[in-house]
Amino acid sequence: MSSDGSSVLFGAIPKDLDLSRADKRVLRQFVRNLRHRVTGGSAFTCLITDDEELRRLNREFLGRDYPTDVLSFPGASDSGSLGDIAISSERAKEQALEFGHGRLDEIRVLILHGVLHLTGMDHERDGGEMDRAERRWRAEFDLPSTLIARASSLASKGVRS
Repeated sequence: MSSDGSSVLFGAIPKDLDLSRADKRVLRQFVRNLRHRVTGGSAFTCLITDDEELRRLNREFLGRDYPTDVLSFPGASDSGSLGDIAISSERAKEQALEFGHGRLDEIRVLILHGVLHLTGMDHERDGGEMDRAERRWRAEFDLPSTLIARASSLASKGVRS
């Protein structure tokens, strides 16, 4: 855990998808930036792991038996933490290739998306508020297309993400 209370944990990541020390430093700094600029100082934890773990978490907590790219688990209001995020490095690699940018950028997009959920936003029910926030922060952090914008684009083409 970093000295400011937020942390990035690196779980089981397939050897061919392992992150370099430099990549891990970038992700830790990104998490610190999100904590200071997006969450108002509230801490959160981000686990970067593999499809198998995301599938297990998705099945256990949401009853969905498939791997997904990012899951958010809000913390108890009295815990002092916004909660936890889990990200699949394998999904990030595939999506980065599909959308034409680097895996590190994709992981950062997924972290941002998860953090916005931890702050209480819900793109399925908020009339576009989360989409607008995600677009604003994406531009601020020089990130590629937002997750919501991409999902909307795929849905309009009849593709299930």
